[in-house]
Amino acid sequence: MFGRNESIGTGRGLGRGSGHGRNSGGNFGTGGYCICAKCGEKIPHQRGVKCTTVKCPNCSHTMVREELLIRK
Repeated sequence: MFGRNESIGTGRGLGRGSGHGRNSGGNFGTGGYCICAKCGEKIPHQRGVKCTTVKCPNCSHTMVREELLIRK
């Protein structure tokens, strides 16, 4: 059907996207908070430390970055 060096389209739309959206690598920038999904405790995020490695000071549950809990 197609000979050598022929393509089926413009070549666009086959990439991984522009990197926008919720799953764009998890880079939320500086600042922000780590929040406990269980009890709601909120502590300032420390640069270079993932919130998921921090335990809640109230209930010892794993904390998450606030951007993951906020729905737009």
